[in-house]
Amino acid sequence: RCVLKELESLGKALYGAKLIAQRFQVRNCSHHKDPVSGSACLLSMIEEGNPHHFFIATQDQDLANKVKKKAGVPLLFIIQNTMVLDKPSPKSLAFVQKLQTNQLVPEHQKQSIVQLKEKEGLANQEGEKRRKRKRAGGPNPLSCLKKKKKKTQEGQEPSAEKKKRRKRKRNRVKAEAVQSVQKNEEE
Repeated sequence: RCVLKELESLGKALYGAKLIAQRFQVRNCSHHKDPVSGSACLLSMIEEGNPHHFFIATQDQDLANKVKKKAGVPLLFIIQNTMVLDKPSPKSLAFVQKLQTNQLVPEHQKQSIVQLKEKEGLANQEGEKRRKRKRAGGPNPLSCLKKKKKKTQEGQEPSAEKKKRRKRKRNRVKAEAVQSVQKNEEE
């Protein structure tokens, strides 16, 4: 609401921006009766770790620098008619690193959680790990193929001999008789 009030006070020059801002859902802020500047209102809404997970979209460099100092607040801006999501701030990266190293949960709380899980029977026991059973399948289809006959040198020799035995012998006597008959017919 503070942003809309500020846009109204700036007049006709920002009338288009006011129309665009009115299309979005308007969040109630704590300064409903005493409006403050838009940047101060946005900063007050993201205090205490940004509980409502707001994104801040601005072209104001001062506001952008203040937002980058807070962890977990995404920043949007416009470059040549394109909305761009800014890379995470160093504060946000440090916050995520702190989460990953589990420094947010004290050691005594981790131990009490483990004890409560054991008490309730929810703790993972290493001996009870179940493996997925393999179902019995059919035979390997490659093992069911018919075996090919192997050609060996010993196997080739008998077949060569058979071919020699089967070789047809010409009967020259008959061939000469046929030729003599043909000559007689021609004459």
